[in-house]
Amino acid sequence: MFHKNNAKSIQRIMQQIHSFSELKFIFLVVLCSMTISPAAAYDPLDPNGNVSIRWDVMSWTTDGYVASVTINNLQLFRHFMSPGWTLGWTWAKKEIIWSMLGAQATEQGDCSKFKIAIPHSCKRNPSVVDLLPDAPFNQQFTNCCKGGVLASWGQDPTAAVAAFQISVGLSGRSNKTVKLPKNFTLLGPGPGYTCGPAKFVPSSHFLSADGRRKAQALMTWNVTCTYSKFLASKNPSCCVSFSSFYSTKIVPCPACACGCQSNNTCIMSNSTLLQKPGINTPRKDNTPLLQCTKHMCPVRVHWHLKLNYESYWRVKIAITNFNFRRNYSQWTLVVQHPNLNNVTQVFSFNYKSLLPYQAINDTGMFYGMKFFNDYLMEAGPYGNVQSEMLLQKDKSEFTLKQGWGFPRRVYFNGEECMLPPPDQYPFLPNSACLYSFGILKVAASALLILRWIW
Repeated sequence: MFHKNNAKSIQRIMQQIHSFSELKFIFLVVLCSMTISPAAAYDPLDPNGNVSIRWDVMSWTTDGYVASVTINNLQLFRHFMSPGWTLGWTWAKKEIIWSMLGAQATEQGDCSKFKIAIPHSCKRNPSVVDLLPDAPFNQQFTNCCKGGVLASWGQDPTAAVAAFQISVGLSGRSNKTVKLPKNFTLLGPGPGYTCGPAKFVPSSHFLSADGRRKAQALMTWNVTCTYSKFLASKNPSCCVSFSSFYSTKIVPCPACACGCQSNNTCIMSNSTLLQKPGINTPRKDNTPLLQCTKHMCPVRVHWHLKLNYESYWRVKIAITNFNFRRNYSQWTLVVQHPNLNNVTQVFSFNYKSLLPYQAINDTGMFYGMKFFNDYLMEAGPYGNVQSEMLLQKDKSEFTLKQGWGFPRRVYFNGEECMLPPPDQYPFLPNSACLYSFGILKVAASALLILRWIW
């Protein structure tokens, strides 16, 4: 009887195991078959950041429509540097672009079938770029002509918007016949952005200049693009080094922090090649020319614990450019540290608290003062900017032990920088050393007193 019951128990357990295995297999199949949104991306310091592209059809034409396209950079600290943004898509039918204001298509394409009026672009997958600031007045449009440069929303919301007008033909001229463009792409200026599909949204409203009349778009659709650092580059583009007043040790950037490169792709700071004309001219493919370093990063951020007062402590921040072919305009530096909830004063930089999570104030953005240091020059004697910051202590949590005074995360121009390993942080002298130093100090004082007496 005992053996018979045991056999039944074992059989029942095996059936449960098989059932669990089947459930596990079904779960994996469902998980693998799920379609993940192409615009899915997440940044812990900017969880809601994205780029919103809105198309508003303002009027119908004989064979299409005229639309106003607005690009809103809703990212807190990631901006679009020169040479700026490039927006692309694929037409759903055989649409053409008759004309544009505030932007231009990079290629006209094959328009040979048109004999009288020649379209601006006949490409099935056009790429559009912003106009330069010196564009003729009759080609401009509201919020255009910045060379594709867009500030981050956290830095300057008024400069984080771009717009252009586009006249589309062969598209249909009603809400039922117009088909939405597809396969949107966004470069800013390099890769990293993924755009979701265009979706119909409630029509936009526009107020007249005097504010007494409200107009409405005939159709509106929206495209959302998000940034992923994994798509942008396989290696970081910046690194962080540390030092402190209580230690002679300077913790450098990790070796090959931004990828190991051969000496043929970098140049020494004292090389005679730097005197060659055009050495600092940027390439069309944005290929960098780096100064030879152990970390091989275009940018280094140095964090120095400078002073420790009774109620305050002071930090010095220095940003150095090691790229001979790139200047950084409207640069941003984002730091995460628990004591940023009590910043007393920042010298030489602008500072703004970022609140990605409303209950936690531990993230701040630094950026340059206009016409003073908002332009980080190329590598060389002027390729650095620096500032100091004074923070008030919270006696309940402030400490210099275990690297508490160093940042948790650092971003430069929206790219996360590589930090040194925690076990290499500058450490406080141990108590034995302090005790020995105190004894030596007392002994030296006693000898001086005895010598004075004699």
